Amino acid sequence: MIIEIKVKPRSGKQEIVKIKDNKYSAFLKSEAKENKANIELINLVAQYFNTKYNNIKIKRGLRSKNKILEIS
Repeated sequence: MIIEIKVKPRSGKQEIVKIKDNKYSAFLKSEAKENKANIELINLVAQYFNTKYNNIKIKRGLRSKNKILEIS
């Protein structure tokens, strides 16, 4: 499954909100430094979709707020 997600780092909460079918918004506590926000995002998405950390890959947007994730 491919999803689009807009990340909002340093928001003070951890939450994923579904906007449309494959579009989500993620609120993260971590800063976007040293890959901390990406790691937190993958952990949060893994919990949301009830899958393992290793099953999620960032296909596009590694350094962007708009990301495309692949969940296998």
